Amino acid sequence: MLTDNNKIFHRKKILVIFFLCAGMLVLLFGRLVYLCVWQADHYSQKATDLHERERSIKAARGRILDRNGKVLADNKTVCTVSVVHNQIEDPEKVIEILCRELELSEEYVTKRVEKYSSMERIKSNVDKTVGDRIREYDLAGVKVDEDYKRYYPYGDLASKVLGFTGGDNQGIIGLEVIYEEYLKGEPGTILTITDAKGIEVEAAGERRIEPVNGNDLCISIDMNIQSYATQLAVQARAAKQAESVSILVMNPQNGEIYAMVNVPEFDLNDPYALPEGTAEEGLTAEEKQNLLNAVWRNGCINDTYEPGSTFKIITAAAGLEEKVITTASTFSCPGFIVVDDRRIHCHKRAGHGTQDFTHCMMNSCNPALISVGMRLGIDNYYRYFEQFGLKTKTGIDLPGEAGTIMHKKENMGNVELATVAFGQSFQITPIQLITTVSSIINGGNRITPHFGVKTMDGDKVLETFSYPVTKGILSEETSATMREILEMVVAEGSGKNGAVAGFRIGGKTATSQTLPRGSGRYIASFIGFAPADDPQVIALAIVNVPQGVYYGGQVAAPIVRQLFENILPYLGIMEYNQ
Repeated sequence: MLTDNNKIFHRKKILVIFFLCAGMLVLLFGRLVYLCVWQADHYSQKATDLHERERSIKAARGRILDRNGKVLADNKTVCTVSVVHNQIEDPEKVIEILCRELELSEEYVTKRVEKYSSMERIKSNVDKTVGDRIREYDLAGVKVDEDYKRYYPYGDLASKVLGFTGGDNQGIIGLEVIYEEYLKGEPGTILTITDAKGIEVEAAGERRIEPVNGNDLCISIDMNIQSYATQLAVQARAAKQAESVSILVMNPQNGEIYAMVNVPEFDLNDPYALPEGTAEEGLTAEEKQNLLNAVWRNGCINDTYEPGSTFKIITAAAGLEEKVITTASTFSCPGFIVVDDRRIHCHKRAGHGTQDFTHCMMNSCNPALISVGMRLGIDNYYRYFEQFGLKTKTGIDLPGEAGTIMHKKENMGNVELATVAFGQSFQITPIQLITTVSSIINGGNRITPHFGVKTMDGDKVLETFSYPVTKGILSEETSATMREILEMVVAEGSGKNGAVAGFRIGGKTATSQTLPRGSGRYIASFIGFAPADDPQVIALAIVNVPQGVYYGGQVAAPIVRQLFENILPYLGIMEYNQ
């Protein structure tokens, strides 16, 4: 029999339990109200996400156009074929058709068809005609979405400049990767509603988020000049059985590059093809990639070389600017010069005799230019080397630019100074040489070589690019003197094979030896500009390891002459009326 105390205790216990339950109910109710009211949008979206399947729509990549509006890089419509496991009604038929149409192995297709996933890609970059045929079969569970693939109308022209894209349409090398943010666009999405089993609800249809196409990139290359320069390079390489030929054509006043040729080039529409004659069988993945990297390498910016006598332009400009010489300064050349304990020969072993400095440049006299370097001294020479911008990269808008390989000042003795003065014992890139010479002949303004001019959306200009200019790296007086000297080099000196009838041409030849010395491997080059009194175009031709005659004046100068004969009238540069 319960006592009064026990009754009171049980009543209290029941009351506590009641209030605990009531409190829990209130909390649960509050939570339910919170989820249903304040979190309604969030959970509604999650529910929608569970029943929506996404398929990406690639954006059309922006085109690359030359300075005249010619399309250099475009888009080709292709298809992406995918399968949805839950929707496939006849797996055997799907496998058979996809294997046949896409030319894929049965094992490969079967593995993807049988894979339980929301969406499985079978193949991308499928030709549109093939995609349309697959679509006509009306196979349940097979999706054919239109896509874009990069297409290059000119094949291998300017291949190492333009670069190419990967399977995801993202830039890999060249301008395609440097200007990726402008070209790539924003992908869209196709959304379809599915039931709990992942099967699409036909009545629900599709919802599309449209892609935003990339912007067009207008560049400074002129495809007419690029095409002709490439033709000359191919001919020169074949005639001289050379390893490679590079040609650069630029506006020396503002740094716009009209042409950049690196023969052999590669097919932009088939960039992973190995060089002709290369046996792919037995190559490791690393070995194949190394071969491809060599194929894609842009020698004009990625590789350095000893410039040889074209670098005498820099030594001469420094000497004139520092006033250690004038054009009337005389030098005696017995065919060699002794620096410390080293005898350094002139290319003319018999010597040039006594001559003024202009004729020293016309005859490309090594002892005379070494003497200029000695008059400058290590400190001054190194200062001008830096002042002219040779210790820094040019800043060109291409990836992988190499820097100058130069002696450290503290390690530079008289012999090193002597060899540098006539273009040996150090290395620079072709783009560095043409940029520095441009800055010396244009009045003394260090320009930035570049391709990018502007981005556009249709006919609307979105952004015009600007590039740094360093003014006053040398005086206008010295610049004018250098133009006169280099005009004499072509008119009457070692560069006469670069002369063009009716036009004032300035320039300098070079013949440098590759390392190791005595290998019998040479580099022939010539740099020329026109008109000599007001340069509007400058060109550099480099022939690597020509067979037979290897002198720059006989091998490279004619290339620039033929180039100028065709492009000077095209650029509107008028003949000189004497």
